[in-house]
Amino acid sequence: MAQLQAWGQEVGFSQIGVAGVDLHTAEPGLFAWLQAGFHGSMDYMKRHGLKRARPAELIPGTLSVITARMDYLPRSTEPGWQNIEMNRLQSPSTGTVAIYGRGRDYHKVLRRRLQTLADRLAAHLGPLGYRVFTDSAPVLEAELATRSGLGWRGKHTLVLHREAGSMFFLGEIFVDVALTPTPPAEPHCGTCSACIDVCPTQAIVAPYQLDARRCISYLTIEHAGSIDEALRPLMGNRIYGCDDCQSVCPWNKYARTSTLSDFDERDGLNGQSLVNLLAWSEAEFLRRTEGSAIRRIGHVRWLRNLAVAAGNALRGGGISAPALHEALQVHLSHESEIVREHVQWALAQGVPTVRCIQEV
Repeated sequence: MAQLQAWGQEVGFSQIGVAGVDLHTAEPGLFAWLQAGFHGSMDYMKRHGLKRARPAELIPGTLSVITARMDYLPRSTEPGWQNIEMNRLQSPSTGTVAIYGRGRDYHKVLRRRLQTLADRLAAHLGPLGYRVFTDSAPVLEAELATRSGLGWRGKHTLVLHREAGSMFFLGEIFVDVALTPTPPAEPHCGTCSACIDVCPTQAIVAPYQLDARRCISYLTIEHAGSIDEALRPLMGNRIYGCDDCQSVCPWNKYARTSTLSDFDERDGLNGQSLVNLLAWSEAEFLRRTEGSAIRRIGHVRWLRNLAVAAGNALRGGGISAPALHEALQVHLSHESEIVREHVQWALAQGVPTVRCIQEV
């Protein structure tokens, strides 16, 4: 295991663990979550069903799962970053992108390095059957991570580590050899409820239970259709993902910056004016987001998210209102009904309410 940890660190991982494949105790919770409809429009979650809790069914012959975590805070992250991130939400005329979305697409970064780690293990052990995954298959990543000691499950459902908070990605290597599991970590959330209290849409319906249908990360990234009008005002200027539950978590004062340049912030993807972002053509959107996880939501969803943020900014008025009105009106005739609907809603937020005064 020491050799595996060393190889993992050499290719950029922060920690390596090993989990067994018997996850049957996680099945009731997964089934209840699906039955409650908390997966929203992520139909693939239900389609794969309990196979997520059965690694040996997903990849026949799997005897162990190697787990890995990789810190992703940009190298330029300043002390007090949690307060900086929360303060970004007080600038309604600019767009806020979740930290992980500001750099290179993590799927590509982790998959390549997991492959390198698996190749090294195969060279050491001899013939080895394996598959690498990172948020790319029906895998219970958080469950495997907690069982293998990469951290414990926080009340926001993310994995937490005492010395690294939650600002890291997870990846797995399914292997057909039996490796000694690493011990799980003890939970340390105690009575803290900061993540539950701060959630703008109250998506954390109970400790360790997330209703994805209300989660801003789900709404801005996974959900392809119209966003519930009741939730739009609660989204503020968040245009891709949401970090609120992580920004307020006390354990994230220990979050570590990445050792890789891949997660450095790209210019123009965060804190830019909504007016400028609304002016991006589809071609410019694709150019600006090349190699970024943002690209996969597509230009239509991007415009939808920007329209919601612009509507929220217009509701508050301010000097940017005329420019925002003009930027939105350009998209009133967009070919997508989704874009048109959200633009019309946004423009309506800037219309002053006329009060009728009845003389007595």
